[in-house]
Amino acid sequence: MPFIPHTDKDITDMLGAIGADSVDALFSEIDPKLRGADISAIPERASEQAVTRLMHERAARDAGGLCFIGAGAYEHHIPAAVWELTTRGEFYSAYTPYQPEASQGTLQVVYEYQTMMCGLTGMDVANASLYDGASALAEAVLMAVRANRKSKSRRVLMPASVHPYYREVAHNICTNQGILFETIGFDAATGRIDMAALDAWTGEDITALVIPQPNFFGVLEDVDALTDWARNNGALAIGVVNPVSLALLTPPGEWGDGAGADIVVGEGQPLGAPLAGGGPYFGILCCRKTHVRQMPGRVVGRTHDIDGKQGYVLTLQPREQHIRRSKATSNICTNQGLLVTAATIHMSLLGSHGLETVAATCAATTRDLVTRLTALDGVERVFNTPFFHEAALRLPVSAQPVLDALAERGILGGLTLGEFFDGMDDVILVCATETKTDDDLAAYADALSDVLAEMAEVA
Repeated sequence: MPFIPHTDKDITDMLGAIGADSVDALFSEIDPKLRGADISAIPERASEQAVTRLMHERAARDAGGLCFIGAGAYEHHIPAAVWELTTRGEFYSAYTPYQPEASQGTLQVVYEYQTMMCGLTGMDVANASLYDGASALAEAVLMAVRANRKSKSRRVLMPASVHPYYREVAHNICTNQGILFETIGFDAATGRIDMAALDAWTGEDITALVIPQPNFFGVLEDVDALTDWARNNGALAIGVVNPVSLALLTPPGEWGDGAGADIVVGEGQPLGAPLAGGGPYFGILCCRKTHVRQMPGRVVGRTHDIDGKQGYVLTLQPREQHIRRSKATSNICTNQGLLVTAATIHMSLLGSHGLETVAATCAATTRDLVTRLTALDGVERVFNTPFFHEAALRLPVSAQPVLDALAERGILGGLTLGEFFDGMDDVILVCATETKTDDDLAAYADALSDVLAEMAEVA
């Protein structure tokens, strides 16, 4: 039970002041079945020593094996200096920079981050980040509906090749606000957005088209054709990107006929954030300058004070805490400043050349891994198109038992796609980053060979 400083007399006096008979009366609108929850599963209290030991034992369970899982969260090398600096007290405990005179360091970090993200994406403006890539996509959809005033349908085309979790989050946040998602399938041979299915919407009132690059399968989409389709059909183009890939690929600001995407989102985790059991991460959101007034979150700008000294301030704060609720673009309530600080330091240390080297190494390592694995009997690529640093592979047997057997050998072999897509129970999504060596790839190939051989004998 938490410490409650109020005495019985204090409680009685407060209830009398508001005219309530009891504390329970304050919660009378809540269904009694919900208030009478069984808490028998909660263990008895334990000493600090016992709790510390339990937490160490549980943490030790996660210290497992070679990881070849990607699917939106990636194991990259993070220079030691990144979190050594990020966890300094000035950053670690800093709150929202409402007072510029006391927050110049924090504001400058965010400004530098925004500048770097604009350089990486080729877009005009970047905000101070959102919760994660999935919620960033949902915010981008809401933003597109506000920004595309020529469209009245509130209809958004969502490819099935977008990360399944991103699609779920966007659906949960947006559909109750009158936004309709239409699913666009992918071509079974290429893994790319099915252009024939997309062309069926030509001439219709479409608010926005979501364009993943690379998509959930690691496949590179024909982003130029997709962006031009959106532009020609009066829809806004929303790019969903992996920021590391942009060190090699054409930035979204240059997609299509040169005008580029309208809004760009992505998961910032690859830029200096550890896997950390699934979070916390942070979301990226950039846009063209014409849409900046509809951008959620915050924008930090650089200015000069009355004495001509350079300073940093919050120049755009379109949330309900700062303006009238009816005018707010979002109720997002944090800028994920700590993760943004880590990303800024990470990109500063790597520089453009370093980030390009990381991206190129990831792509080459994954190609090497795919070559080794597809040399095994019955293992083949699902899609015949270029990919970045993950690829879908079909196995000769059901995928989940194979992954379970690999895990027993200390190898996290990938993600089974049968959980998300019909007919893919025998397909795994594998990923290799710059953290994997030739020995690591050989260990995976040898282990998979052994597991498949054992399963063939059993069969």
